[in-house]
Amino acid sequence: MSVEEPLFRVVRGVPTTEELAALVGAIVFRSRPSAGPAPVPASAWARSGRPAGGALTPGVGAWRASGLPR
Repeated sequence: MSVEEPLFRVVRGVPTTEELAALVGAIVFRSRPSAGPAPVPASAWARSGRPAGGALTPGVGAWRASGLPR
């Protein structure tokens, strides 16, 4: 491709300046590399203030105590 050769050409019709600008904008937008998918925000459960893991004490009422804040 030479420097003088146009990147694209209108084959039919006479586009207005606004139509050409819209076409060029669409081509530029589509030719940019995408940044990838947007990061997924952490759920409320994942943002929990409770520390992960920890020692659980077996015994009466341990299941109830396992859900309480430490």
